[in-house]
Amino acid sequence: MTYETWTSLPDMFFDTAKKNSEKPFLWSKIDGIYQSLAWKDIAAQVEQLANGLQIAGIQAGDRVVLVSENRPEWVIADLAIMSTGAITVPAYTTNQIKDHQHILNDSGAKAVFVSTQQLASQLIPAAEKCGNLEFIISIENLNNNDSTKSIYSWNQILDLGKKDSQNIEKLISNHNRDDVACIIYTSGTGGQPKGVMLSHHSIISNCKGARSILEELGVHDEIFLSFLPLSHAYEHTAGLYFPVSISAEIYFSEGIEKLATNLIEVKPTLMISVPRLYEVMYAKILQAVRKEGGIKEYLFSSAVKIGSLNYENPNNLNLPNKVTNQLLNLLVRKKIKARFGGRLKAMISGGAPLNFEVGIFFTALGVRLLQGYGQTEAAPVISCNRPNSIDLNTVGSALDGVKIKIADDGEILVSGPLVMKGYWNDADSTSLTIREGWLHTGDVGHLDSQNRIKITDRKKDIIVLSGGDNVSPQRVEGVLTLQPVIAQAMVVGDKKPHLVALLVPDQDFVNQWKKSKNVVIKELDKNNEFLKIISDAVEDANNQLSRIERIKGFIITFDEFSVQNELMTPTLKVRRHKVSEIYQESLNSLY
Repeated sequence: MTYETWTSLPDMFFDTAKKNSEKPFLWSKIDGIYQSLAWKDIAAQVEQLANGLQIAGIQAGDRVVLVSENRPEWVIADLAIMSTGAITVPAYTTNQIKDHQHILNDSGAKAVFVSTQQLASQLIPAAEKCGNLEFIISIENLNNNDSTKSIYSWNQILDLGKKDSQNIEKLISNHNRDDVACIIYTSGTGGQPKGVMLSHHSIISNCKGARSILEELGVHDEIFLSFLPLSHAYEHTAGLYFPVSISAEIYFSEGIEKLATNLIEVKPTLMISVPRLYEVMYAKILQAVRKEGGIKEYLFSSAVKIGSLNYENPNNLNLPNKVTNQLLNLLVRKKIKARFGGRLKAMISGGAPLNFEVGIFFTALGVRLLQGYGQTEAAPVISCNRPNSIDLNTVGSALDGVKIKIADDGEILVSGPLVMKGYWNDADSTSLTIREGWLHTGDVGHLDSQNRIKITDRKKDIIVLSGGDNVSPQRVEGVLTLQPVIAQAMVVGDKKPHLVALLVPDQDFVNQWKKSKNVVIKELDKNNEFLKIISDAVEDANNQLSRIERIKGFIITFDEFSVQNELMTPTLKVRRHKVSEIYQESLNSLY
């Protein structure tokens, strides 16, 4: 069977599992040692869990929420839910009670998986307020819960499936490629998160497109190191189901603190992540090199410099540079590659724009970094740089089977099997986003001579952090300006790890403070007592914001935004590009 004939994601998994029965599939750390589960072991648990879910009352079309960190049980639960014909609704482990409540209620979830006591502490209070929810399944034992909902353990559902099992092939034979596989909620940048309905076909087509790109590197015996949350559309497709489609092994990372160790232990061939991870790696490598100093720092800097020239145009290297470049392969680049395990074919960056400086840094050091582009509504990958045709100023060409069109206003439009079926329970938003079969991305750009996408702007003022999170600046600014001492605010953070803000203090407050303390305005931005009041106001605002929306630094100005100084439009909207031009250097200094 192939990408063209698989009828569903479970069908793809079980077909692949048959071919690789005894081979290891999923690896996780147990007692400090990576231990594996074979394809046949995972398949057996998926079958049992699917049967158990049916006996517990899960039917085709039901929604089942999944709240868990990356672990084998996440994968097993996801496949089991879909095997019954039900729909998986992944949820972030960082969600608070209100976030869970919205997703549970909006999706009309019948059941929910939760992995740990800690995660249950945020989930169960939300579950109590959801009338449709019938039961909770705990992967680990839960203690001292006060839930009125029925709670089953993981093993209880497995035992149900053992008692009354049916053939899994018969069960999944009823699936249709166009059935909804999962509902993945967006980050809610413009209000409440919307549930994106992705079909089996859309994700399988993404997997097929990814394979066509990586064929240039050779696809065989691949090893993935899974770092991003599986609840993220990017990891769900590119970090789970694409590896399934090519019979790859998946190791679950222990988190960013142990990532360097995991890379050496696992020796991955492919790694999928967001720009923020590569930024952290970039900073740590530079810090270590600068600490060494001397000849090592000189050789490293030379490798970056000559490697950058080679990227721009290999023909520009003169003979001495070519000789030096080869020498640096042995003295520098070989050691850098070893820090990534020594077998890495490529790192793929997506979920947010990649800083060119970071991209060229790794490329110059001989670590292939492919930048891609997509969004949840496109399952999620739309395009990616090809290994033999990398242009870090672009996000590559469209995946096979994906059509790209540039609208009259420059917006990037996408069509093909990857496009979502729509937003769950939101026909109005669906009709605005998908028009005449084309997904309106909200991004502005153009195609170069090789049909690679160059993104130049966004139609909407959405900030995309380097970790891939989307943030609505208007919401954050609105919360800040509710503080009595803050009159105006503008937040920035595109391609950065967090938000920072430019604040205009309330003029009345400033005048009163100036008078009471007998100081001039020019001195206020250096007055610790004054800054403490502003800082406390920011902290109060942060307490009303989610983790990704919080302000990590600020500068102040006493020059108000106005129509007169052209920092506001006639409709009193901040001209962001104008303000950024003036304060860019000061804002950048906060990072």
